[in-house]
Amino acid sequence: MTVTTVAVAQFAPGVGDNLPMITRLVGDAVGRGARLIVLPEYSAWFETPFTDALVEHAESLDGPFVRELIALADRFGVWIVAGLVERAEGMRVHNTVVAVDATGVQAAYRKQHLYDAFGDRESDRIAPGALEAPQTFRIADLTFGLMTCYDLRFPESARVLIDAGVDVMVVPAEWVRGPLKEDHWSTLVRARAIENTAFVLAADQTPPIGVGRSMIVDPSGIVLASLGTQEGLAVATLDRTELQRVRAVNPALELRRYRVEPKS
Repeated sequence: MTVTTVAVAQFAPGVGDNLPMITRLVGDAVGRGARLIVLPEYSAWFETPFTDALVEHAESLDGPFVRELIALADRFGVWIVAGLVERAEGMRVHNTVVAVDATGVQAAYRKQHLYDAFGDRESDRIAPGALEAPQTFRIADLTFGLMTCYDLRFPESARVLIDAGVDVMVVPAEWVRGPLKEDHWSTLVRARAIENTAFVLAADQTPPIGVGRSMIVDPSGIVLASLGTQEGLAVATLDRTELQRVRAVNPALELRRYRVEPKS
């Protein structure tokens, strides 16, 4: 199979039960043919500003939220990617993204670049993920890799995924609104696609905190499907033959002369 239909879903998670919204979005995406549904960062639970409640609502990867995602994946026969607050040591937690199918968690990524910028300090409450092997999973003949939100501003995060054989970068986000932030979001998502000749699936939260504008971008930087600021879905079909065509025309990955190494 050379084509896979995917969906990015956007909504504004809150401090209540977000599973009814997630269930509806997944069901709608399945009705439109999606085999993979990508939900935003912090889909399980979100507050702003962060308080000690963050620790109280943190779960393990075998906790109730992930179990519900797996049950949804089993019910609909799909893959789901979503963000949650994961338990860590002390009074900090991990900002984690999981990819699940009907059999369980297939990849789990703990955000490495924390949002200590534009007046925010995510690191006060969030512990950074270890610089470990890229978290990837495979659907049909495409390999997907996980990153999160602020990681978009670090091209090496994307390049590490590409070096691991990733064809599609999956980016759940809570891209905080602010001056020029909408432009930064759309520019960076497309730039990561263009420079890596890869697909990008970017799912953001909606306003009032996020910018929305979730999108699916092809290896040439063309937006295949996108949303505005309302809750909803963007759906597109990813074609491996298009990925191969773009990389043949623009073999930038083969021509590069530098590699990415972890910073100590």
